[in-house]
Amino acid sequence: MSVRPEDYASRVEIAWCPGCGNRPILEAVKAALVALDLAPQRVVICSGIGQAPKLPHYLRVNTFNGLHGRELVSACAVKMAAPDLCVLVHAGDGGAYGEGGNHLLHAIRRNVDLTLVVHDNKTYALTKGQASPTSDAVEGTRVTVLGAAAAPLNPLALAISQGCSFVARTSSALPEHLQEMIQAAVRHRGFSLLHVLQPCVVWDRVHTYAYYRERCEPIGARHDPRDARAAFALALQDGERIPVGIFYTADRPVYDPSATSGLDRPSRELPVDPDRVRDRFSRFR
Repeated sequence: MSVRPEDYASRVEIAWCPGCGNRPILEAVKAALVALDLAPQRVVICSGIGQAPKLPHYLRVNTFNGLHGRELVSACAVKMAAPDLCVLVHAGDGGAYGEGGNHLLHAIRRNVDLTLVVHDNKTYALTKGQASPTSDAVEGTRVTVLGAAAAPLNPLALAISQGCSFVARTSSALPEHLQEMIQAAVRHRGFSLLHVLQPCVVWDRVHTYAYYRERCEPIGARHDPRDARAAFALALQDGERIPVGIFYTADRPVYDPSATSGLDRPSRELPVDPDRVRDRFSRFR
C-alpha cells in the first residue's frame, strides 16, 4: 500500500464541537481512502454549506465548496469533466434531502458514478437546531420545540423506489462498520447513497452515540441486496431496531455524457481558449 494516513493530513483546525458526530465520519473517510489506496490527487470531495460540508476542509484533498443543497450539481460536473477521478459528496440531511432533494432524484436517475455520504443528525445544526427533513414528527428540537409539522422523509425507501444502484446505511457510532460502508460505496460503479446516522451533541439529546449503538443491527446474511422489494420492505421497517448495512445494489448503465454530447474524450482534455475563459470570468467581477 503506497498511500498513508498522513498523506491526507490537513493543517486546518477542526471547528466542530467536541464529540460531534462528524468527527468519526472524518476519520472513517480518511481510513477508507487509504485502505482503497487512493492518492489525494485522485480524489475530489464536493460539499456545500453546513457542518457536514466542512469535512473536506479537514483533509488534504481536492475540494469544491458550493451552495447549500447544490453539492451534487458540482460533483456531477466534476465527474463528467474528469471521469477518472474518485468523486465524493458530503452533505447534511438538510442539504441532501431538503434543498438538494431534486438534484438527488436526478443523480439517481442518471446513475452518475459518484458517492453521496449524507451526515444525518436530524437537525440543521449550523443554524441552531431547526427541524430537518429527517426529524421525527413527535420529537421536538431545542428550537422546533413542538416537533416537526410533517412526517420525516425516508431517504432509503425513496432511493430504492427510484432504482438507486447502491443504497446503504450506517452510523458514526459504529466506526468500523462506517469505514466498511464507505469503501463499499466508493468501489461501487454508479451512484451510491450512504446514509450515516450521527448524533448532534448540542441540539439533540435523544439520538446519542449510545442510542445508535444500542439500536443499530447489521443486516443479516439472508437478505438479498439485489431484491428490490425486500430492500424496500427493509427500508420501511419501523421499530426499536435500526438495520444497517447494504440495503440494495444493482447493475445499471453508468451515465456517459459522451453519448449525447458528441465528445470523444473527457471535456478536461479539450483545448482551452484563454481569451474565452477570461471573458466568461470577467462577467462576475
